[in-house]
Amino acid sequence: MTLSPYHGALRPKGVHRLLAVVAAGVMAISAVLLAPRPAAADTPWLNVSEDGYVSFTVPAAYVQANAGQVSQVVIEGNFGPSFSWAEFGLTRRGDAWSGVLGPLKPGLYSYQVTGDDTKSLKDPTNSASVASKPLWSTFFVPGGSARLLADAPQGQGGKVETLTYRAKGNERSALVWTPPAYSAKGAKAYPVLFLQSGDGGSATDWLDLGRAKQIFDNLSAQGAMEPMVVVVSGGSGSEDKELKDLRKAIADKFHVLRDPAHQAIAGVSGGGTQALRAALAKPGQFAYVGSFSGLLTESVVRANAEAINRHVKLMRLYTGNVTDPAYNATNRLTKALDRARVRYEFDGVNPDAGANWNAWQENLIDFVPRLFRTVSDHGPSAGHGQLKGEFTPPAAGTTPTPFVSEGGFVTFETTTEFKDAQHVTVWANDAPGGSWLRVPMTRDGDRWRATVGPLQPWFYYYKFIVDRVSVKDPSNPTKVTSESTWSSFFVPGDRARLLSEVPAGQGGKVESLTYRSTVANQDRTALVWTPPGYDPNRAERYPVFYLQHGSGQSYTDWVEMGRAKQILDHEFLDGDLVPMVVVMGNGNVSNFNKELLENIVPAARARYNISSDPSQQALAGLSMGGGQALGVLKAYPGQFAYVAAFSAGFGTGTGVDVAAINNGTKLLRLYVGDQTDFVYPSVMASLPTLDNLGIHYEFAGVTQGPHGWDVWQKNLIDLAPRLFKR
Repeated sequence: MTLSPYHGALRPKGVHRLLAVVAAGVMAISAVLLAPRPAAADTPWLNVSEDGYVSFTVPAAYVQANAGQVSQVVIEGNFGPSFSWAEFGLTRRGDAWSGVLGPLKPGLYSYQVTGDDTKSLKDPTNSASVASKPLWSTFFVPGGSARLLADAPQGQGGKVETLTYRAKGNERSALVWTPPAYSAKGAKAYPVLFLQSGDGGSATDWLDLGRAKQIFDNLSAQGAMEPMVVVVSGGSGSEDKELKDLRKAIADKFHVLRDPAHQAIAGVSGGGTQALRAALAKPGQFAYVGSFSGLLTESVVRANAEAINRHVKLMRLYTGNVTDPAYNATNRLTKALDRARVRYEFDGVNPDAGANWNAWQENLIDFVPRLFRTVSDHGPSAGHGQLKGEFTPPAAGTTPTPFVSEGGFVTFETTTEFKDAQHVTVWANDAPGGSWLRVPMTRDGDRWRATVGPLQPWFYYYKFIVDRVSVKDPSNPTKVTSESTWSSFFVPGDRARLLSEVPAGQGGKVESLTYRSTVANQDRTALVWTPPGYDPNRAERYPVFYLQHGSGQSYTDWVEMGRAKQILDHEFLDGDLVPMVVVMGNGNVSNFNKELLENIVPAARARYNISSDPSQQALAGLSMGGGQALGVLKAYPGQFAYVAAFSAGFGTGTGVDVAAINNGTKLLRLYVGDQTDFVYPSVMASLPTLDNLGIHYEFAGVTQGPHGWDVWQKNLIDLAPRLFKR
């Protein structure tokens, strides 16, 4: 038996191999393990901003040299809903694949670079690695909620050593954390916690992914835990006999208390199951037991209840939300324990994480301060909920899809058409701010399924990507005219009230307006929203708002994707909207100024009871449409008293009539997404340009989200009530 300093890895010994961990709740993706060649430069591929935005810049030449020619590159990592494993697609720009994601919640993240679904690479510019996953790198997003995961000040933490011992005739290794000021010969021996990894896991996972050392160091510095020795072992093969050998080795090598009253056991997934078995099947081995996403399936014998309650001072159960495979098992276990009259504590359902290291870090932080001391709080962690019965998605083949469950959990399912596919993901705007992630789906019989969440109440759109080909969900009847593979769904809730349908018969009306385009030399269509109670014969003509789409879109998008009708209906019924007519025309022309002023506007005036007074006209658009609106403002100042641009920059001030703009414009308002919006730099550069020109304007501030519909819906919600009130 030997003891040596820990340097970040444990080598497989004997027949006991430390297998790569498979994070529970995450689909393992088959990948070609590519030994990376040295990086061409030391420029980091990863940059984390102070406010949690993460940018990736992967040299295309490096990818080609190490993986061959690829058609797509993604960053795989635990930044999906509930910290699930997901893919973030990068865009090829020049000589690099790049993208910005965020803001991410404070915490530890792991990732790898993958081309064409199977060709995975480690980031060679990031030295933070995962011993059991040679292609993974990690990064840390600091913040108050992750303060216990940060490194303790130099010299103030405990010590981690590698213990080599023999079990069942084979050589084994474990990691041992000793607290600051640990004394091997002091008068007082230390209690000990045996901490298990999951099935197929390595002891190093608790350090590389679980941040166990940082947690122990910080809790110790705060005086929030009893001084103890912590023994971390792998989850493969660590059954009773091996655990017995490990306990003996620790007792022989460290100054620890040997009696069960001063020993605790906890673990994740399979390690949590083993901890439960130790408490329920052979009570008296450990006084403190913690199960983090454990999956105990054996029955609980009532005859053992007296012995369990006598010997076990604390048995505390932890589970993630319904995406945690242990959720249903925990529901059954608590009922069985209640029937058997076995005392236990339940930490409640973690609403924000599934079966992954982000959840298990929280579990460890909650569990350790309860050991070997008297505590007054025996309830669930703040914000954790109750078990509400077992979670069971609808049977295969149920339509329409997806299935939206209570709490914002959404189950996607393919048809049997893709039963022979190799890699299927669901791409959706479910990342922070409405950015897009690809969540891997799992084969379920002859279909593929994935449950994601919790998703915040809002409007979502998605598509399947099957072996790198975009496919529409044929079981979802919704459609997006400009994006043939997209479908949509709605998660209800207060946050999304303005995007929901108003009661039948209470909203405005959307009609088609056909007009002749002399620019495109064809008949074209606009969609027109009229308010509830619209009167074509009203003496006072209605103000009119011309609302434009972006590049690659069309006149249907503000209704199908922007939820313009729902937003306008609600704001009108709420009394926030001046009764107006909203015209959504087709902006895909070579000369938008001419199209608008000579075709769309005259057609709208001929059909609807709308004003031609510039003070009663508004013009706005998103992206290209925002640029078109600003172009009209520059070329025809004063024609529209209200002008707004969503995710579009003003450009230069060359030839701009500042006085005419200021005199003829009551409101000029600019909007932009955050750092994930690729036009963010140009919009922000517009502000000093406008200031220097002396143009009066308002900047709405940064709307969290990308160059996408989540941002533009919020922009419309903000803008519409401001129109025709000055």
